[in-house]
Amino acid sequence: MLAMERAKLWATDPHFNEETQKAAKALMGSEQELLSAFGTELTFGTGGLRGVLGVGTNRMNEYTVGRATQGLSNSLRENGGKSVAIGYDSRLRSREFAFLAAGILAHNGLTAYVYPHLMPTPMLSFAVRELGCNAGIVITASHNPAQYNGYKVYGPDGCQITQEAAEAITACIEKVPYGAAQAMSEEKGRAAGLLRDVPEEIVECFLEKTLACRVAPEAEAPLHLIYTPLHGTGLEPVTKVFRRMKGIQFTCVPEQTAPDGHFPTCPKPNPELREALRCGLEWAEKEKASLLIATDPDCDRVGVAVREKDGRYTVLTGNEVGLLLLEHILKTRTGLHTLPENPVVVKTIVTSDLAFAITRRYGAELKECLTGFKYIGEIIGRLEQEGHPERYVFGFEESCGYLAGTHVRDKDGVMGSMLVAEMAQCAAAEGRTLAEEMERLYETYGFMENRLLNFDIAGAQPMKEMARVMASMREEPVRTLAGSPVETVKDYRDGIEGLPASDVLSYQTADGRKAIVRPSGTEPKVKVYLSARAATRAEAEEALNRMEAEMNGRILEK
Repeated sequence: MLAMERAKLWATDPHFNEETQKAAKALMGSEQELLSAFGTELTFGTGGLRGVLGVGTNRMNEYTVGRATQGLSNSLRENGGKSVAIGYDSRLRSREFAFLAAGILAHNGLTAYVYPHLMPTPMLSFAVRELGCNAGIVITASHNPAQYNGYKVYGPDGCQITQEAAEAITACIEKVPYGAAQAMSEEKGRAAGLLRDVPEEIVECFLEKTLACRVAPEAEAPLHLIYTPLHGTGLEPVTKVFRRMKGIQFTCVPEQTAPDGHFPTCPKPNPELREALRCGLEWAEKEKASLLIATDPDCDRVGVAVREKDGRYTVLTGNEVGLLLLEHILKTRTGLHTLPENPVVVKTIVTSDLAFAITRRYGAELKECLTGFKYIGEIIGRLEQEGHPERYVFGFEESCGYLAGTHVRDKDGVMGSMLVAEMAQCAAAEGRTLAEEMERLYETYGFMENRLLNFDIAGAQPMKEMARVMASMREEPVRTLAGSPVETVKDYRDGIEGLPASDVLSYQTADGRKAIVRPSGTEPKVKVYLSARAATRAEAEEALNRMEAEMNGRILEK
């Protein structure tokens, strides 16, 4: 009944345009489509909004974007806010939503600084702090398929907003009727000085600060690599950085250089997936390149494939790239005597525990945080408040997110691409490939294999279904992992170990097997992160296979 009432309002109220009214009427003929579009509302959280494009309260459209922006405007004005930085990626309607948000902010007397063309998400994080803005907005759905878009909000510290901030903004959003937000035209906004371009010098400053994060700036070994932005925002900044590095020869994948929100060559533009790297791998094989680097559409994630001795290409996992970068940064900075006193490394709780062994070797402190790079950004902020931001040397998460500087407070695909290329140069100077470096790392610290399982949640109201799956996991806890009894169970629901409350369950055995279960914050999925320690890679893989079968039995039957 509620879904029908919402649809009738959108189909008849003059606040909604004719196209929207017609689409809302059409949805009334299908109960499933009606529930999917109007049965609930897009949830605004620490990741902002994310959903499928289309008409309805549970869809990304000008009315859900407008309502969120009006709510954000009200929250900012209540707290004395004056300006917001805005960025957008190559997705369908991203530019439209960005300038709609800018117009609504301007109508509310707030200054909106908008990048004049599409830019990576980390460059929005940078602009917020560099311009002294009170908030930031980036229109992106990261690595989701083409039918998705999203609306992420950043705080004045350049991090995605905290739970407390999200709740305060949500309270303001809920008071705004759909269709009520008013936007100033771009022409009037510019004339009033309330809609401005992000200055070009901000881009150059970002590139300079990125290059300053190299740990081996003198590296110049010849390296031939293939780069693909996967139809997204990375092409301009990533290639500018490569051109300023010695010894780098690169080819951009021509089929994927042009920004295109339909992602015609990679329906799932996620650089973690081999299928998304298909075009890049074909070019790598053709040119016998040492390395393939890919960034996702908003250029905050980095995928890597490396050439083996036999000419085949291995796609490294996000954990493997992060561990290699961690070893590279700590080893190189130790050798050059540039490692600070009491260095700090940060990883999320679902990221490989092999990081503990690496940081111990170099005397670094390893801090863990919840999933989400905003928590890594918050730790950087605390070190800054303590007067020692230089202590932060690296942060990473298993989903291909890396950061080695403090000028950005989110994962950075531009910096990640640069550091991977530099690391490959350093390995090449010693006659090794990154594939061989990975084997050396495992031989030094022990084998730990990781695997991510994604369980898609179907139905018109997936959030409720995901909550039901998590409730069933709590009612019937996991007892064994690959035959080994679970000795440690952690439930982060009420906040433990100094971390905020989160809907996460962790199971661990005495012999180093672990499973962490959580609902996705951006997609209708339940995610399970598996890891296994063993004497050999084959034994670790066998343990993961058994654990995957166990989790399939537990979650699929729920």
